[in-house]
Amino acid sequence: MGIFVAEKWVDSVVSVKRHSKRVLILKMVLDNGLLNVLMVYAPHSGKPEEVKENFCNEVFHLVRCVPQNEMVMLAGDMNGHVGSSNVGYDGTHGGIWYGDRNADGSRILEFADRLNLVICNTLFMEQESQMVTYAAGPVESMVNYIIARQEDKAKVHNVKVIPNEECVPNHKLLVMDNWTCSLIQQKDGVRSLNQECIYGSSRRKRHEEYQSIVKDKVAEAEWKYLDVNEHWQ
Repeated sequence: MGIFVAEKWVDSVVSVKRHSKRVLILKMVLDNGLLNVLMVYAPHSGKPEEVKENFCNEVFHLVRCVPQNEMVMLAGDMNGHVGSSNVGYDGTHGGIWYGDRNADGSRILEFADRLNLVICNTLFMEQESQMVTYAAGPVESMVNYIIARQEDKAKVHNVKVIPNEECVPNHKLLVMDNWTCSLIQQKDGVRSLNQECIYGSSRRKRHEEYQSIVKDKVAEAEWKYLDVNEHWQ
């Protein structure tokens, strides 16, 4: 396993520690707080129950040791299917998924429930192609997850798969959009956003303007009247 960090965030990285061959921990400064990312690779279904339990206990201890004032994200291949039903795990499982739960999926849900975590993949309705993280021939499943604390759920505003991006053989790129902006204290009855929020709003406005320009250029383009071969060239 490894973790890629965008160059602009390198100076924000506090530490990267390999806790074991199945767990890698990144700690970095995010806004005014700390973000802990635990990259994990769970034992596959054919491994003995003792190995699976040891892995869960290891990750359980690591997550529990992260202070409550720090954000923690658990991400990686959990090798289990949580299924589409959230019966018995309301809050931990958002209720949006597909397929059947297996024993390893139940283990994931029990683990998350004990730590008051939420499986972020199950919070957002997407097309099926944007929910499958593993595909090998006719076999398609979700084994990769992004898991966060319940109190950080409001900061997560989308989780989806980029279907055509294969990270490693058979595994698709799983992306989470995380809203890191916080409201500053209320003053004179008015709450205001910090600079990052304002910047985000400005960026969305520029994005909309850019879309409008592109649409106008496409409408004017002469190549749309060419035949398919000329169009392709």
